[in-house]
Amino acid sequence: MSLQPKHIYVSLCSLFIIYSFSIYLQPCFKNTIAEYNAVAAGRIVWQKNNCQSCHQLYGLGGYLGPDLTNIYSAKGKGKDFIKTMLRSGIKQMPAFQLNEKEFDELITYLKTVDQSGVADPRRFTILKTGMIEENNE
Repeated sequence: MSLQPKHIYVSLCSLFIIYSFSIYLQPCFKNTIAEYNAVAAGRIVWQKNNCQSCHQLYGLGGYLGPDLTNIYSAKGKGKDFIKTMLRSGIKQMPAFQLNEKEFDELITYLKTVDQSGVADPRRFTILKTGMIEENNE
């Protein structure tokens, strides 16, 4: 018994449909809604306290304080360091009067930013095509 072209076609189409369903039925993200809400709430704390006026994320923001893109994973830094700096303040940075929930939300936001990688937009050139190219200078 030889396979007819229509049998091969029907088999391939069936496999494609099965494969498509298996892809689209898997969850896109492994994070829960609660985790997304905590990150969003942390971003609101960041904006409400105007952190971007002094600090940068991905090289964008103020220049009075350091870039905080990878502060969570930096050696000697982390959750406790961030919380201590926010509570006590230093030189030009005021001590923030945040409650524990706000501290945790802001730290969750900074942790998520940290996990997203590193990017400095000043090192990129925008091409006429709308794409970007990294300057390796």
